[in-house]
Amino acid sequence: MAEVPEDLAPRRFSPGQRALYLALRLLALGVTKAWFRIDVDGMRNLPPSGGYILAPAHRSNLDAVLIQVVTRRQLRLMGKDSLWKAGRFWGWVLTSLGGFPVARGTADRAALRTAQNLLEAGEPVVLFPEGTRQSGPRIQTLFDGPAFLAARCQVPIIPVGIGGSEAAMGKGAKIPRPRKVTFVFGAPLLPPAPTDTGRVARRRVQELTSELYTAVQDQFDQAQSRAGQPVLADPEA
Repeated sequence: MAEVPEDLAPRRFSPGQRALYLALRLLALGVTKAWFRIDVDGMRNLPPSGGYILAPAHRSNLDAVLIQVVTRRQLRLMGKDSLWKAGRFWGWVLTSLGGFPVARGTADRAALRTAQNLLEAGEPVVLFPEGTRQSGPRIQTLFDGPAFLAARCQVPIIPVGIGGSEAAMGKGAKIPRPRKVTFVFGAPLLPPAPTDTGRVARRRVQELTSELYTAVQDQFDQAQSRAGQPVLADPEA
């Protein structure tokens, strides 16, 4: 069984890993755009450089793959640590594709430290704020992790709606179906400024999480509508 590395942040991609990523992205780009008729809106909201957090709605295992296809910069994504335990080779592949492990259902300080180091190194990181795949048109309660890291690293959060991915490959599905998948990238949410002590109050972090919830629901509604999928008519209902 392969060991799960505690901190992947300081490691740069090797030439082999970079080549693998570029080759797989090129292959996936052609296949997924044709199969899922991918539609993207709001790319102007993605910073061209520096670290930032992408916070997408999460309804399918396809989300982590497709978001890598629609953006030009190589993204770093948290993945459940059991994937890295499948073997050293698969751990190398997952890391090559930008992944790093997190122990789900726990306060994984190593994963948070990795994400923090990546952001401080100027890399974009994908954090699914609902924590795991959900179902249906309503965004579920968000974790404070993305807001906490945004405040700690002073980087923006980009709310992302991914519409149609559940119809293409929802929970329990083994084979993706040819359904339209739409991405809507919202306007960046800026983190609260730290106090004189260099810290951000927990209340301000929770306020940012609340703001992120509203923004993700809005982008998700837009993305679902563009993909021809059910939209939550009244988020407060």
